Amino acid sequence: MPRGRRIIIETEVKDAVVENLLSLDIKKMAEHRQEIEKKIEESIREAVDQATKHLQHGKLDPAIRKKLGLFTLEEAYEELKKSGFGFSFRAFAGRVERKSIKSVKVGRYRYIPLEIIKDLANIRSDFYTMNEAYLKISAYEEDLNIRAFIGRVEKGSIPSLKVGTMRLIPKVAINSLVHIAQNYYTVSQAIKKLWENEIKIKRNAFERRLDRGRIPSVKVGGRRVIAKEVLDELIRKEIALRQKESQKQQQQNVQSQQQKPELKK
Repeated sequence: MPRGRRIIIETEVKDAVVENLLSLDIKKMAEHRQEIEKKIEESIREAVDQATKHLQHGKLDPAIRKKLGLFTLEEAYEELKKSGFGFSFRAFAGRVERKSIKSVKVGRYRYIPLEIIKDLANIRSDFYTMNEAYLKISAYEEDLNIRAFIGRVEKGSIPSLKVGTMRLIPKVAINSLVHIAQNYYTVSQAIKKLWENEIKIKRNAFERRLDRGRIPSVKVGGRRVIAKEVLDELIRKEIALRQKESQKQQQQNVQSQQQKPELKK
């Protein structure tokens, strides 16, 4: 792929998935989360106050307690299982003990508010845990290890949200990154693909073409990626140009051979 060769890439990639990822506003998401937590806290406070009053006037009846939205650990665990949570009761109790799942105390007993159970179910529908997110994306990025994944999260390349003691990754972000892994090449992958097609180019030369917009690309999470159809067009045109120049060279060689007898005369 010699310098000065001009190839115009005509493929225009309009990818709604990538656009949605780039427009993802984690700050607004965090602000919305704060509003949710504030409402949850108010609802829990009211339920605990009501339960405390009942306890002061006698025994807290289980029916009244559940009506106020206060569940024992066993009851809460069963509700969470209905929402698709797959961990064991022991793991659940451990999270409650470590306060990664909020609980309240009324009298001598500890309860999980219904608002917390509902919130955990909603979180599960919108977010992945760090481990879930890593397993999801590593299935498509084979070279990605957990340490590198955590590094991307810490740098903000992969958007995340802190909820209590948990670091969560929006599902829309991970699903978009999976889409990109399936439909785009990284710079390294693109160069490897070019070399496989016997199109020789150094990384810095290739990146200069990206900088100048001669090869369309998009920057996602600090990394440039090239749509597969864009690279396919580039490869096709490079091969066609190489064949054209080869034919031209062959014609020149033939003409040169034809002219040699005349020069001897």
